[in-house]
Amino acid sequence: MSRADRTAGLNAPLTRRPLMEINLPAVRAELAAVFEAYERALVDNDIATLDALFWHSEFTVRYGGGENLYGITAIRAFRAARPAQGLARELRNIVITTYGTDFGTAMTEFWRPSYGAASIGRQSQTWLRTAAPGHGGWRVVAAHVSVIAK
Repeated sequence: MSRADRTAGLNAPLTRRPLMEINLPAVRAELAAVFEAYERALVDNDIATLDALFWHSEFTVRYGGGENLYGITAIRAFRAARPAQGLARELRNIVITTYGTDFGTAMTEFWRPSYGAASIGRQSQTWLRTAAPGHGGWRVVAAHVSVIAK
C-alpha cells in the first residue's frame, strides 16, 4: 500500500454523529422533579421511595460519609439501619444537568444545623432513565455524599 493510499482518508470530511443535547428543557424539568421527590423522601426518611429511586442492581454504588456501599442490597441495609432523626437540611447550589434524554447528574451542597458554621455537605448523583415503572424510569445509579470543613 502506498503512502497516498494510507493517507487518502485523512483529508476526507469527517462524518460526525449529532451532538448530544445538554439540558433539553423538558428532560431537565423531569429530572429536577425526581430530584425534589428524592429530597423529600430523604428528609422524611421515606425508605420505600428512596429504595424505588435507586437502581435495583448489584452495580449501583453509594459512597457516604463513613461507608462505601456496593449494590442495592448494601444500600438497603444502610437505609434500614440509619437513624430517622436529624435528616432535615438546607440545599445550596443545586446543579442538575441532563445529557440527551436518558442520563443526568444532580449535584448539591447541603447544610444541617448539627454542622454549625464549620462544615458543609456535598452530594452528587448520577441518574439513568431505566425501564422501571414510576418517576419516569429515573434511577440513581451512583451517588456520593461527603462533609467537608468550610
